[in-house]
Amino acid sequence: MTAQTMPRAGAGRREWIGLAVLALPTLLLALDLSVLYLALPRLSTELGADSTQQLWITDSYGFLIAGFLVTMGTLGDRVGRRRLLLIGATAFAVVSVAAAYAPNPETLILARALLGIAGATLMPSTLALISNMFRVPAQRAMAIGVWMSCFMGGMAVGPVIGGVLLAHFWWGSAFLLGVPVMVLLLVVAPVLLPEYRAPQPGRLDPVSVALSLGAILPVIYGLKELARHGGRPLPALAIVGGVLVGALFVRRQRRLADPLLDVRLFATRSFTVALLIFLLNGMVMGGIFLLVNQWLQLVEGLSPLRAGLLLVPQAVVMIGATMLAPLLARRFRPGHVMAVGQLVTAAGFLLLNGADDPGAQLVVLAALVLASAGMALPSALITDLIVGSVPPERAGSAASTSETFGEFGIALGVATLGSLSAAVYRAELDRTLPAGLTAEATARARDGLARAVEVAGELPGGAALLDAARAAYTDGLILTATAAAVLVGALGAIAVVAFRSVPPYAPADAEPTDEPHPTAAVSH
Repeated sequence: MTAQTMPRAGAGRREWIGLAVLALPTLLLALDLSVLYLALPRLSTELGADSTQQLWITDSYGFLIAGFLVTMGTLGDRVGRRRLLLIGATAFAVVSVAAAYAPNPETLILARALLGIAGATLMPSTLALISNMFRVPAQRAMAIGVWMSCFMGGMAVGPVIGGVLLAHFWWGSAFLLGVPVMVLLLVVAPVLLPEYRAPQPGRLDPVSVALSLGAILPVIYGLKELARHGGRPLPALAIVGGVLVGALFVRRQRRLADPLLDVRLFATRSFTVALLIFLLNGMVMGGIFLLVNQWLQLVEGLSPLRAGLLLVPQAVVMIGATMLAPLLARRFRPGHVMAVGQLVTAAGFLLLNGADDPGAQLVVLAALVLASAGMALPSALITDLIVGSVPPERAGSAASTSETFGEFGIALGVATLGSLSAAVYRAELDRTLPAGLTAEATARARDGLARAVEVAGELPGGAALLDAARAAYTDGLILTATAAAVLVGALGAIAVVAFRSVPPYAPADAEPTDEPHPTAAVSH
């Protein structure tokens, strides 16, 4: 297969084995994300990292991934998606070793930032290659389902693998997980994966790259800081500045013959609506999952490892539902499958109203399983609609846009839903605080449940404060989950209307096409 040749028959054994290869970097990124939080307390102690350095160790990776996704997706269209994947895999393996043996916090922060840049090459390249290898919509949807399931599986087993490594080895072993995975990818990818690049790629515009970073990084930073510290001037100014730079970025893209991001994609209604649903679903799941994780550890008193193990069932259910979605889309319209998933997710969030009942832990875990199963149904189909609604030469750009919106969604969810929960927590705590607390203790307790737990441990009669803080946090979780249920239910209605013209997928053995998905025709 030449660099510009697209397969003219349905995917065969070679393509499905190639999909297993593309799953490797996806699995790796999930493992890398999930094991760091387990390793953070230990590495912070051994490296002497202060609280600010700890934040940068965790955030530098996500900041740089989000910032470079658009650039790397378009770069893959220009230089070759397989080539960029192999370059990124090599860089990821080398920098992982550097991170594992970092002698001080500054070196680790730099290594994590470089890992973010390398990681930004992986997801758009793999997703764009899937769109090239699987031209039959039903097969492409199933392949994307497998790809997403590998990411979810990595998130599920990451805490388990990380816990075992940290129990027997030093903290750096958590970063070495990616090395054998990337070595295997470098060996088999040139044999099993096709190369593809746009026939007339054009030049990469450095000014556009700088503007994209100037738009994305401040907004992500501002959202994260607002989630951590509430309304402060600097994060708000960062968001405003990022939006203004983003406007300049869009203006420049419209004038360029070879834009970094083809903003004309947003003229396709299905593409834009799919991205909006993807963004808001990511916002809801990112926010609720963070709140539930904190609830398990700070209200129920579970260790991070045990809390991670309790979340394995919801990840397993999510994997199964992700694989089921493309099969359902062969019998029913994709918009209807998405809507059912959104309603199931809403039901799961409403079940979180039982978080303050006896046996609440089982109720919360059941709610997560239900919500995860529902959310998985639209996830794979939405991703397929995004990459399938554009011509093959734009697949990298579409894939990177999808991933960027996913990153924004998670950051937005942590900021908005976290702020809503925090506001309810403070209001309820003010109403139920035990008498006799000093102003300093009260201010610390109002700062969040984690701080309230610290204060309660320092006071002779801290049990009353602890009970009040836990009850207030649970009330915040319940109200936030109820608001999330309303939002995801509304998104289900939007999916039915927006994708009403999208028919069920043709059988998996149908003839492929290089034409965009039928949704591309729905542009107004």
